[in-house]
Amino acid sequence: MKTLFLNILDERRYEFESFWFSKLPQNIIKKYIDQDIKTFIYEIIEALKDLLTNKNNIQKFPSLSKLKFEDTDFIKVLSIGKLSLIELVEEEKINELKIYDIYSFTEELFSEIILEYYKIKSDEKIKTVSAERDKLQKQLEINQQYLQNILHYSDLAIMVVDNNEEFIAWNRGAEKIFGYSQKEVIGKKSSFLLPEGEKYKTELKRIIEEVNLRDFSKIIETERKTKDNNIIPVQLNVAKLPGENNEFAGRTIVITDVTEVRKLQQQVDQSEKLAVIGQLAAGVAHEIGNPLASISSIVQILQRKSKDQFTSDQLLNVKDNINRISKIVRELVDLSRPPSHDELVTQIKEVIKTAVGIVKHDKRVKKVEFKTDLTENMPMVKIVPDQLLQVFINILINSLDAIDGEGTIKVKSSFDDKFIYVNIIDNGCGIEEDAMKKIFDPFFTTKQVGKGTGLGLSVSYGIIKKFNGDIKVKSKVGEGSDFQVQIPITKHN
Repeated sequence: MKTLFLNILDERRYEFESFWFSKLPQNIIKKYIDQDIKTFIYEIIEALKDLLTNKNNIQKFPSLSKLKFEDTDFIKVLSIGKLSLIELVEEEKINELKIYDIYSFTEELFSEIILEYYKIKSDEKIKTVSAERDKLQKQLEINQQYLQNILHYSDLAIMVVDNNEEFIAWNRGAEKIFGYSQKEVIGKKSSFLLPEGEKYKTELKRIIEEVNLRDFSKIIETERKTKDNNIIPVQLNVAKLPGENNEFAGRTIVITDVTEVRKLQQQVDQSEKLAVIGQLAAGVAHEIGNPLASISSIVQILQRKSKDQFTSDQLLNVKDNINRISKIVRELVDLSRPPSHDELVTQIKEVIKTAVGIVKHDKRVKKVEFKTDLTENMPMVKIVPDQLLQVFINILINSLDAIDGEGTIKVKSSFDDKFIYVNIIDNGCGIEEDAMKKIFDPFFTTKQVGKGTGLGLSVSYGIIKKFNGDIKVKSKVGEGSDFQVQIPITKHN
């Protein structure tokens, strides 16, 4: 990992600097001199290289005195640099690297830069007031407020517990992540945020012992409980809070919510799984298709020659099952390689109307009310219309099965500057929580035997992913489901 980051900082340095600077908001660029900001970016990159080569003294920041960054501006510039570096690393497409590992490593690097930055700023401030005690006292108060601002305005959850393991500080980032206000938490034990289970109590005990022994605890991946009793994945970074004579006075804790990172990792895992299944599916479809055609031909010959009613009925049953196998084979081919058609710039509203019109005449429709709420003048999208039609029909038929032919199916659309959103909502049986994790897996189905192959949503997911879109699902048992198809808007030059 270190070698990869060093190579990018050396070989793609100019690209990184330009990419970083180009993403800065105009209000920051106008507030500070362009060249000073570029110099500061240069110094940050040198400091990153020092960290990656394990130098004891990393590159300093002589441009600080010129820039006089405000707290929020500094955090914005560093955050944009971090995201820019992550994008360059992801472009390398090294298979063995996980998105989660890249995020964690980059976060650790920039955390060191932030600590060094504020250490330098703090040292500079103390030096300027060392001559006069009154000024020193005033400056210390300013520094305290300065650090307090960082504590409160950071997106990270920053908290402090004393040597009795009771919370004595709780910032706005913690409020945002966990839902508790400062008043609700101060004075409570640190175990307040632990989920149920002996392993979390053992983990907390180990962290306390490690901090006492080594003054810090390395980044720990674990879970914590929010106010609404949700269990969220987090990263912990814990350090000793020194008291008089450097005695243990408590712990400072920085918590990062990695829920979105985990979701990204799950999407990557799902894509990899579909790729492997697709390769297998192509081979299976080929091996089954040819002998199946021969069997079907023989059955048709026997049907024409047979005069016995019982034999004719059994041959009809065989033919029906052959047709079912043929359908599965076709869907296997779609899963491994969706039909190759040219992408066209299309008005998606017409595709939605066509899909609803087709499903309205399905034999499963009994007493179904179809409601459409389609936004006028939606942007154009570059897609294969037939493939997108297949996606909408697959989801609509699933909704039809969920309401058992009687109920309401609503189709609505909306858009922002990046995506068009198409929601297909039913008031049917809903999906169990355990099943929600598997609905895009090939051959997974909750339908009765013979009523579903378990490939419809897998094929749909693969098609939308090839358009660089996504499918999101919300469902509650007994109330219904909401499938949201997200399709990127075509950018016109």
